[in-house]
Amino acid sequence: MTTSDVHPVDEKLPTGRLAALGLQHVLVMYAGAIAVPLIVGRALKLSPEQVALLISADLFACGIVTLIQSLGFTKWFGIKLPVMMGVTFAAVGPMVAFANAVPGVDGARAIFGAIIGAGIVSMIIAPIVSKLLRFFPPVVTGTIIAIIGISLMRVGVGWAMGGPAPLAQSVDVPKLVAMVDGAKAKALEAAASMPAGASAPAIKLTGPIPMVDNLSYGALDNMAVAAAVLVFILLLVKYARGFVANISVLLGIVAGCAVAMAMGKMNFDKVGKAHWFDVVTPFAFGMPTFDPVMILTMVLVMVVVMIESTGMFLALSDITGKKISQPELAAGLRTDGLGTLIGGIFNTFPYTSFSQNVGLVGVTGVKSRWVCVAGGIIMVVLGMLPKMAAFVEAIPPFVLGGAGLVMFGMVAATGIRILSTVDYKGNRNNLYIVALAIGFGLIPLVAPRWTQQMSHSLHPLLESGILLTAVAAVVLNIFFNGARGDEAGAIEAAKSAEAH
Repeated sequence: MTTSDVHPVDEKLPTGRLAALGLQHVLVMYAGAIAVPLIVGRALKLSPEQVALLISADLFACGIVTLIQSLGFTKWFGIKLPVMMGVTFAAVGPMVAFANAVPGVDGARAIFGAIIGAGIVSMIIAPIVSKLLRFFPPVVTGTIIAIIGISLMRVGVGWAMGGPAPLAQSVDVPKLVAMVDGAKAKALEAAASMPAGASAPAIKLTGPIPMVDNLSYGALDNMAVAAAVLVFILLLVKYARGFVANISVLLGIVAGCAVAMAMGKMNFDKVGKAHWFDVVTPFAFGMPTFDPVMILTMVLVMVVVMIESTGMFLALSDITGKKISQPELAAGLRTDGLGTLIGGIFNTFPYTSFSQNVGLVGVTGVKSRWVCVAGGIIMVVLGMLPKMAAFVEAIPPFVLGGAGLVMFGMVAATGIRILSTVDYKGNRNNLYIVALAIGFGLIPLVAPRWTQQMSHSLHPLLESGILLTAVAAVVLNIFFNGARGDEAGAIEAAKSAEAH
């Protein structure tokens, strides 16, 4: 077979160029790849060393799953297209809900158990999901992606402020004790003046529970650094070109770290203690625990993730000019499930194709899947460098805050851009689908305790605005529009998705 007979997707480039292009793919996805372990690890209230372990495991699994997806592993796994795999933001909402309910190592083990269960189910249902694209037209996928970004903005703002909103104030214990003592004294005086045998009066506080402001929350110097990171990223986006513009978020984080170091707000003690090289081991947090409701929740997330991957694969097929068959599509989706299973085993999270890397294929015009194979190898190596993970964990949250506003805001903006392609004039029902689905997704954000009268086992399922939006959008679309297929629309929607 001559070189001209080799499809551009299968073309093997010179080693030097392959490594450089692979590193480019890694840098484009790096900021998004490390965000999820940071979010979930801190929501679980894990130690810095444990969060660093999550980051190493994430990078390692990113590389392994990318190699399977791009190289192919038997006829059952791998789409064999230029795909970089990373942790999906779609799973963040449910995982943070799990973490808030059961923090610590026990919560981590429950999350990993749910991920393992969802990965196994996802591999089984992959051929079925590959035929469900008609239930996920742009009006559904755009709404889901928009609510993912909106939900994650709370995390970005929390990073910039110094923590989630409840940390802004704490109970003023001395004043509360004084109030309680005063209320008890008044109750005793009232009881002394009452006739014998009468019921003792209830103790009533004279006002609301006294609170004191947390001086570290919303600190002006921290917010200034977050704002500086944001401004730096915006300047790069406006004035830089090509590769530098594509990694503007990563460069913004690096610049923020430099400012934090100059201010004495970034500590490298744990980086110095971390090993240079270590192997990521399975079940580092202990054996996972398996909860049926949590597994069901993650399966629903994976269905949404695989539908989005379907759009990405079809878009890549269109960009590279290589047609993919139904079995090949199923093999790609089955790898999403296998990657999620691998993630659960290696102490990390669900995996999907990263859309910004799909966009990079279109921008650079380099269609070779071997570039992503090189990127996968680089990710595996990074995952075995604990000092790198310790450095990422040491990044102050307020530095990430400025970058988080851009990353998560871009996810929401991507959803809005997909929704802009939807026909609202010819089909007014699409307005109701978007309006109600987003409304359902906002319930957990504006009323975090709305499930308190419901069975506790349902809380993880109902406390994720992303899942509520996904279910509502699919059901409403079927109700209003039936199950008409729109593969062309799905492909265009996937091409529009530059932020995952």
